[in-house]
Amino acid sequence: MGKPTGFMEYQRQGNPAQAPQERVQHFDEFHPRLGREERRRQGARCMECGVPFCQSGSVLNGMVSGCLLHNLIPEWNDLIYTGNFGHAVQRLLKTNNFPEFTGRVCPALCEAACTCGLNGEAVTIKENELGAIEDAWETGLIRPHPPKVRTGKQVAVVGSGPSGLAAADQLNKRGHTVTVFERADRIGGLLMYGIPNMKLEKQIVQRRVDLMAAEGVDFVTGVDVGKDKPAKELLRDFDAVVLCCGAGNPRDLSVPGRGGKDIYFAVDFLKSTTKSLLDSQLKDKQYLSAKGKRVVIVGGGDTGNDCVGTCIRHGCKSVVQLEMMPKAPDRRTEHNPWPEWPRVCKTDYGQEEAIAVFGRDPRVYQTTVTECVRDDKGRLTALQTVKLTPDLKPVEGSECTMPCDLLLIAAGFLGCESYVPEAFGAALTPRAAVQTEAGRYASSVPRVFTAGDMHRGQSLVVWAIQEGRAAAREVDESLMGYTNLE
Repeated sequence: MGKPTGFMEYQRQGNPAQAPQERVQHFDEFHPRLGREERRRQGARCMECGVPFCQSGSVLNGMVSGCLLHNLIPEWNDLIYTGNFGHAVQRLLKTNNFPEFTGRVCPALCEAACTCGLNGEAVTIKENELGAIEDAWETGLIRPHPPKVRTGKQVAVVGSGPSGLAAADQLNKRGHTVTVFERADRIGGLLMYGIPNMKLEKQIVQRRVDLMAAEGVDFVTGVDVGKDKPAKELLRDFDAVVLCCGAGNPRDLSVPGRGGKDIYFAVDFLKSTTKSLLDSQLKDKQYLSAKGKRVVIVGGGDTGNDCVGTCIRHGCKSVVQLEMMPKAPDRRTEHNPWPEWPRVCKTDYGQEEAIAVFGRDPRVYQTTVTECVRDDKGRLTALQTVKLTPDLKPVEGSECTMPCDLLLIAAGFLGCESYVPEAFGAALTPRAAVQTEAGRYASSVPRVFTAGDMHRGQSLVVWAIQEGRAAAREVDESLMGYTNLE
């Protein structure tokens, strides 16, 4: 697909990025997209490889490589190359409900498996995806298409993150009447409040929500199912319920001095900034501020990096990101061959910004906190830390003190908040996910299903979309006796 010799004729060219020193002055997205002609050349780089690992979504050596949604990547790359952007987005939407989300925040599992990446640079699959869908929005190709026939079946979706939205979108397209319940004041879940604005501007989320509403999905905000709305009411009023509440139980830090102020979970810190930004452009000051603070972030993953970027935009005095694991190699090792996911060190946007602003990489590897030090007024002043061996054992004599006014915990999540499944009587796994049969989405309670992080544990947006689509198929089959959902 694409141009058979395109990968030899054209160099990989990604979307440009605003310089770190400039972009830290705002919270907007900072990757302007390539124009149509350059995007066509990038589509042309998709070679006729014969075996498109990019769309396989296969587990190789314990990690997924290739697209989990099995996007028809060679097909729409070819259509982009030939200038058929409208047909390209049609093929894209066949497998992915929300390319404008994955085109921004997906780690591009597809590109890791691209055949061009074996001996050269992978095709810009993620950016081609984003270019196609945004072109469709800009040219008016994306517009409401409500189902022509309704089935008479009512489905409640609890939670409006990517899995909940995907399930709702699919079930509505099938003709079921869908109501989405969200406890927050805005629809979008993780997409709205968990991912910073500079990675995913919130009008992009709202644009999709508005489209779904125009197609017949009913969105209800400010309703916390299991607390202020009893589960029995949903079971009484709906033919099926899909629980998509995410994995919202954060892993804590159990050390002396933890139980005081100036320590927050990363998700609360990020949410407060996004909400204030949306409500007042930060003018209301109703957010957890890092301005002038010496910030330490526990956690070396994407959320920790998001905290780094956000703290710099607040105007922090310094920022350090602690990681318990050793630094990954800069290049693939012989034990990590293509098309496996590359286990290599990645410097993300927040780390790039820290290097530009403070002159150093914020990451400190093989280190953990042993104590939070406070002054006589209870204020956090420092952390006691210790170095770790590769198998995470303390290194004797490596203790040190690290100045800290603000500690953010970005150490992952321990499963879902239990009150929602408990309200429905749904059984949980030992890892605090809603229990289902392997490969299925029906819970232990009749007519109650689950999807996303609540089902599989903390994971990627693309996984959540895949789960939402799969759960929708199972719900549809239970309601109708068969399903024609893909």
